[in-house]
Amino acid sequence: MTGIYVWGTGCGASELVEQGLQPERIAAFVDNTPFGKNFLGRPVLLPGQLSVERCRLMIVTSRQAEQIARQCRNLGIPRERILFLKDSWEIRDRNQLCQDAADLLGQALLEKLLPRQQVIACPGQLRHSRLPDAWLAGDYVRLASLELLCRQATQVSGAAAELGVYKGMFARCINFLMPERKLYLFDSFSGFAPKDAPTDGIQQAHKQTTVEGVKAVLPFPDQAVICPGFFPDSAREVEEGFCLVSLDVDFFASTLEGLRWFWPRIHAGGFLLLHDWGNPALPGVAQALECYRQEQAIPVVPIPDRNGTLVLCKVK
Repeated sequence: MTGIYVWGTGCGASELVEQGLQPERIAAFVDNTPFGKNFLGRPVLLPGQLSVERCRLMIVTSRQAEQIARQCRNLGIPRERILFLKDSWEIRDRNQLCQDAADLLGQALLEKLLPRQQVIACPGQLRHSRLPDAWLAGDYVRLASLELLCRQATQVSGAAAELGVYKGMFARCINFLMPERKLYLFDSFSGFAPKDAPTDGIQQAHKQTTVEGVKAVLPFPDQAVICPGFFPDSAREVEEGFCLVSLDVDFFASTLEGLRWFWPRIHAGGFLLLHDWGNPALPGVAQALECYRQEQAIPVVPIPDRNGTLVLCKVK
């Protein structure tokens, strides 16, 4: 046995395998909420089932780095045996040790002088972000941009939507920021269509989602209209127009279908967020956009988030 364990059984774990770590080299996967007993042919353990003595290296593929670091410490896994692939950085505020400033200046003035820190200083217009810090931590630029776009979209009629929901974490943010809007959620909830030709790792990771699981993370589930099945067949009964759409389907054919279906239905002043446009591991997304832009002239704005989102703006 190699002594290599992988914490997480989602997209991060499948990416690790795609990049060259053969599943047979992995002793087991570890997950707090396993979807099944096996992933990519290897056993999946709860943290309490892990044999710490046999663990020579724990590769953490989940974005919950802080929580997992605490769990590893409690299990007795030395820090030098843990490799974090997501959220591996720490932002340390140089003012942390200045304990008297609030008493001397007053908390209200101090908050004006020192914006809340993320990877970058929080922009003034997001000083009082509605999104919880824990949500923002995973991909601050993407989610902060979403909040600003949602504010703009309040002036536009129509519903919100996401194509490619997975476990619902981005849909959760849209639902939280636009609680008064109907939110259409399109996903097969059974992985990618064969025409997308996903690898086994990506396919298995994306099968780990359910309608019930997505509803459970939404703050306003009554506003959600969940449309299971393969798109665009799953949208046959939908006659709604949209103010904001998230398109996150990873591959060329599905992305092009999503652009062709949604863009004509977005109202003037609305936005479409094309995720993974800048992700070199998923080149089909950018290729699909270029193909569609030969059919439609679309103003676009790139965002320097984790995987390169592109915002398509419906000009009034």
